[in-house]
Amino acid sequence: MVVEVAFYLEKSKTSSTPYILVDEEKKYIQIKGESYGEHIIEHYTDLNEWLEDSFNEVCDGFTFDCEMSYFNSSTSKLLMDILLLIDDCAADGNSITVNWICEDGNDIIIECGEDYDDELEHLTFNLIIR
Repeated sequence: MVVEVAFYLEKSKTSSTPYILVDEEKKYIQIKGESYGEHIIEHYTDLNEWLEDSFNEVCDGFTFDCEMSYFNSSTSKLLMDILLLIDDCAADGNSITVNWICEDGNDIIIECGEDYDDELEHLTFNLIIR
């Protein structure tokens, strides 16, 4: 008998990398903090691999909370790629919610959220300004 274990990933934040949590059992993804630096792509490798390899099989009902206070252009592209992968899964009729959470007055992050929302067609995208 093969027992499948739900994917779980938790990466601590640093001064230049965000906290990342993926809990497949709870159907929850969170990215929170700042994201910059020349080696930022490596910080997202495990998340990206799971999204590309396994997410489509389990994506229905997922919530993704993204609460960034600052990120560079490399991270912007990474986030767009992540959101497009999630949106592709929602295109198959799966219910997925993205909560783009930002501080009132952080106009750059708010505008990025608005831009991402314009590019995504199938998932529920909530821009939450606190």
